Amino acid sequence: MTLPGLHIRTSDYSTAIQVKEGQDEYTSKRRESNTGKRTRLLKRIPLNQLMDLKIDYAFKQLFGNEKNKEITVVFLNAILQKTGRDRIKDIAFSNAEINREYLDDKQSRLDLLVVTDADERINVEIQFTDQYDMVKRSIYYWSKLYARPFEKGMAYKELRPVIAINILNFDVFEQTERFHTSYYLYDDEDQAKLTNVMEFHFIEMGKLIKDWKADKLNPWNSILARWLLLLGMVDSRNDKVYDDIYQELEEIAMNDESLRETLKSWEELSMEQEQREAYEGRLKRILDEEAAKREAELNLQEAKQKAKQEGELEAKEAIARRLLSKGLNIDLVADATGLTQDKVVDIQHNMQE
Repeated sequence: MTLPGLHIRTSDYSTAIQVKEGQDEYTSKRRESNTGKRTRLLKRIPLNQLMDLKIDYAFKQLFGNEKNKEITVVFLNAILQKTGRDRIKDIAFSNAEINREYLDDKQSRLDLLVVTDADERINVEIQFTDQYDMVKRSIYYWSKLYARPFEKGMAYKELRPVIAINILNFDVFEQTERFHTSYYLYDDEDQAKLTNVMEFHFIEMGKLIKDWKADKLNPWNSILARWLLLLGMVDSRNDKVYDDIYQELEEIAMNDESLRETLKSWEELSMEQEQREAYEGRLKRILDEEAAKREAELNLQEAKQKAKQEGELEAKEAIARRLLSKGLNIDLVADATGLTQDKVVDIQHNMQE
């Protein structure tokens, strides 16, 4: 897929970070599901009561919270670790509103917007449902954020890089099976990068889970896989929890303090009554919107099919009238058009009136 007006090149992430001594080879040992069982790290809540972090409300409460800033930094570095940029050391959470230019502008509230210690802006969008053109939506948000700080009297060289990260609970790109692709501005012949101010990341969670099921992911050696599997562990759309993912992450967390603290914060967030009610309300709205969209699509398909059938019937009846006017008998007309003989008789009577 080519973005309009852009020469792009994709790159993939296959990073390896060793976190456990003696773990030179990864052998996946999937354990039998024990969802709801009391575990070592999550002691107060069954796994099936954890919030789905792919729901924007839950994601923002966990990663957009000042008290969890350190784990947000680790999460962002996991995604950006092969971009050639310096590692993020600190972030500041920024206003998530994009000013509207007109009264009828579409809703422009960002999921998570941070400014790094290198003065780079990172916008993280997490989408549970495929209801937007995500490529164009991401470019639109990027453009707003890139021009946002520009004021009268500023030099263009003062414009700072904007990085867009899109975490999607659906597939977008048919031409690749990679779950994480990144896009930049490149020359179309020499592939030289024009600038580092524009950078887009797309993470397709369905492809990630597919790789996990096929034993293609090693969360022991890939910090990126580790954090993305955390997001994919709870599947609220299908009312499913991947207990095997939890068991793997729980074991890794014994040597990964950031992951361990994230699991604990996730549990606390899922247990807090007010947050829980807000999350469930948001989840219900999203699922209701999905159901309404699906019903509308089915109704449209039925309407198109009905119109097609009616159009075909009208065409057959028109042919029958022409054949009857030429003196063909009812049997031949019925055979030629596929209409019943009774229908051809009715058409003939109507012609004679």
